[in-house]
Amino acid sequence: MLSIPLIEITQLIERLADYPEAMRSLQEIEDCDGDLNDAALSLALRAGLEPTENDGWLEGFAKRYRHIACLPEFRADLSTQRVVGLAQHLSQNSECPNLLAVPVALYISKIGVDSFCQSFDNSRVSPE
Repeated sequence: MLSIPLIEITQLIERLADYPEAMRSLQEIEDCDGDLNDAALSLALRAGLEPTENDGWLEGFAKRYRHIACLPEFRADLSTQRVVGLAQHLSQNSECPNLLAVPVALYISKIGVDSFCQSFDNSRVSPE
């Protein structure tokens, strides 16, 4: 179980107070006692998605946005647990449902952005 501490949820609520969808996501995470996977499944259903599995669903969903999260401008923030920039970008500039932008960003920061981006980094061809 990937858990987000209440203090961290409270801090994110303060930073994202102007974003109603982010607030709904954070409220769901709080209602799920910080269990990020449970909250993401519930939010996915609210967003009209049909998750087919419980374990690993958020991981698979987050991978859809690896090409964005692994960009240098987001990677530095995610490595220091700052998720606001990526969450806002996903909400405004991708097909990620607004309700899932915060859970995706939190997931990536919690498992470690370097680990998350490893296969992305390995797939890019280095110039010779």
